[in-house]
This record gives sequence, C-alpha cells and structure tokens, in this order.
Amino acid sequence: MNWTYQQRVLPAVAAAIAVALASSTAYSETRNQTTPQPYAQNAGQFPMQTAAQASAGAPPGSAAAPQAKAVRVEAKAPISPEEQGDLLMTQQRYQAAIEAYRKASRSAEVWNKTGIAYQLMFNLTEAARCYRQSLRMNGKNPNVINNLGTIYDAQKEYGDAERYYHKALKQNSKSALIYKNLGTNLLAQHKYKKGWEAYKTALELNPGIFKDSSSPRVQNATSLEERGAMNFYMAKGCVRAGMNDCAIEYLRAALNEGFTSPKKIEADGEFAGLRGVPAFQQLLAEQRQQ
Repeated sequence: MNWTYQQRVLPAVAAAIAVALASSTAYSETRNQTTPQPYAQNAGQFPMQTAAQASAGAPPGSAAAPQAKAVRVEAKAPISPEEQGDLLMTQQRYQAAIEAYRKASRSAEVWNKTGIAYQLMFNLTEAARCYRQSLRMNGKNPNVINNLGTIYDAQKEYGDAERYYHKALKQNSKSALIYKNLGTNLLAQHKYKKGWEAYKTALELNPGIFKDSSSPRVQNATSLEERGAMNFYMAKGCVRAGMNDCAIEYLRAALNEGFTSPKKIEADGEFAGLRGVPAFQQLLAEQRQQ
C-alpha cells in the first residue's frame, strides 16, 4: 500500500476498526478507572493503624483507639489476549496487536481484526489472507467483505473491488461506508454518474460520512484527470453534508488537477450554497488570475 492509497482508504479501515473495537474501547476506559494500585490489592487483609494508636504504641486494632474501617480492594481479572490486542490497536501498536491476536481464540472476528492491523501496516498480502480466513468462518459479514474490497482497490483491481462492495451491500444495504467506498471505486473507473449516485446514497444514510480527520483528499495512483474527478465529486458530497470548508478544499484540488474551472463551478447548481462564502469566492478569484 502506498501513501496516496493510505490517504484514500484509511478512513474506511478506521471505520471498520471502530465497528470491531467499540466494546474494547469502552472496556479500556472503565479499566483505567477501576484497576487498583499493586500495593493496594491486599490492603483489606490488614487492620489499619490510626495516628492515636501509633503515638500510644498500641497495636493495630486494639481498644486503645477506634479501629479504622478496613478497605478491601478486589483485584480485577487479567484481560484476554483479544482484549489486549484491541487496546494495542487503539494505541496504533499494530505489530504488538497482531502478536496478541495470535494468542487469542481464532474466531472470525479475531481474523478480521488481525487483517485490519496488517492493512494499517501496509501489508496487503497478509491482510487479504486474514480477511479470507475470516470469511471462511463467517462468509456473510459485510464489514469483512468491505475490507477485502479495499484491498483490491489498493491493488487497482477495481472490478474485483466493485464486486466485493456490491456483495457487502447485499448483507448490509444501509452501510454509508460501503456506499462511499463503492462511489470512490466507480469514480476511479470513470463511471462518474454511478459514482456520484453511490456518494449521494452514502450521504442520505449518514450526512457525516465525508468527515475526515486528515486533510481532505481523495488520492489514488491514477491519472491526474481521475484524481480531479474524485476530488470534484467529493466536494459535492461535502456540500450536501453542509461541510463548506471540506468542499472548498476538494474543489481547490480538482481545480489544480485541471478537472474543472471556476466558470463550470459557478454554473453548477450543486455549489450554489457556497456562493456567499468568502473563502469560496477567494478560491475562484485566485483561479481566474492564474
């Protein structure tokens, strides 16, 4: 997996991780609050000595002074290898997470999590192997089918990737993430109308699906025109989601890649909501001067 692929597909993989690890994240938060200090695990076995007892030389718990109430702290059971792997994933320690998952029961879910870890380390061969093993155990998990589709996308095997996305949608027709991945895949194949339709469906299911913690770019090892097209339609998606800053950044990329022009953007009704935004007007003015 190259860097440009990482920018495009990792939001999808991150979402898969959120699905797979939601329970473990909550567990880690709870555990951090409840795990006792090592020295306190057996404190309840010994009576506490008060200051009055100590000054009088009285033994703990004697009648010389009131006995303090003992505090019992129960030790928590050690976490399982799978839970340990989940915690390591949240810390982005992917190789360590893989080692932890190897010690866990080899369930379909563990194989999927291991595949995600490998994919985030850009080891597509091992990631695909793990996803396929997961599907052998549970062939109807849409998240795993989607994940395998992203592997084919990364390898520019767009037809196979599209097939897997459609297969995943048969299992879960309400997944905004899968529709978004399908849309990007179709745009890479120059199927612009179908790609935009998939994007619109993704937005209807989840208006925030185009949010990205990294810089807003849809990159792929394709031609400049194809990257421009994907950025252009991503901009439309952001506008529909009410994310004006995101839309402007995608439009900037599409303009720089020569896919569109300020005149075409102004004439496109999809961008009417940006006309009163100063940053949008500034972008168009800058492009006209070039």
